Amino acid sequence: MKSILIKNFLNKFFAYFLVLIIASCSSLTPYKVPILQGNIFDEDDMSKLSEGLTKEQVQFIFGTALIKDPFHSNRWDYYYSIQVGDELLDEMKLSINFNIDGLVDNWTIEDLSE
Repeated sequence: MKSILIKNFLNKFFAYFLVLIIASCSSLTPYKVPILQGNIFDEDDMSKLSEGLTKEQVQFIFGTALIKDPFHSNRWDYYYSIQVGDELLDEMKLSINFNIDGLVDNWTIEDLSE
């Protein structure tokens, strides 16, 4: 009698265990590595940007510009994107314009992720 009860208990236990394993495995997804591209700039970097900075100072703050167009030598473009799998989390573009003396004249920030 005890062996029948133990056998029924073990059968139910393994059945529940098997259902639990199958249910947990079906909800798992593989890890997707975040892909960071470009020069990532944040609020702290943007607060350092002001009119009158030299190109060397801008390069020290933001790093080397991603795009230095030879046809627009007075404009540097910084771009970054953060992507996880197929989902694009954030995408921004910063364009800095310099005057003839090589000092920051103005800049624009575009949020491309919207």
